[in-house]
Amino acid sequence: MVFRHTIATLALFTVLLNSNSIFTGALIAKERECNIHQGPCTITTGSRSFTLNIEPKPVSAMKELTFSVTVTPCNKLPDTLLLDLSMPGMQMGKNQVTLVRKSGCIYEGKGIIVRCMSGRTLWQVTILSDELKNPAFTFNVR
Repeated sequence: MVFRHTIATLALFTVLLNSNSIFTGALIAKERECNIHQGPCTITTGSRSFTLNIEPKPVSAMKELTFSVTVTPCNKLPDTLLLDLSMPGMQMGKNQVTLVRKSGCIYEGKGIIVRCMSGRTLWQVTILSDELKNPAFTFNVR
């Protein structure tokens, strides 16, 4: 009986610990959330600065969008970068956009943000690159 009680306590502790991690992640995402409808968003990771812009505005689901990322400094970066479009805390399936270097440190590509059946509008764009440490932007779509 004591063993069963100990297992139940450990299971409850694990659930609470994991839900707290999810909650903390949501707070971090909220702090970094940008208002992409007003203009480009910029974050700094390490010695690099990343600016994301999405056109046309307001940024809406189910429309073709142009994603533009500026990375500075951009020396020794490849000619293409990969953006991953996802929803924090929800599996939406693979949705990625290939960005091609247009000029200097500016990368550009086209893609679609799908509509979530639950009605949620919080999205995350992550630049998939081990070298760049996968910087991410969080924003709401309309």
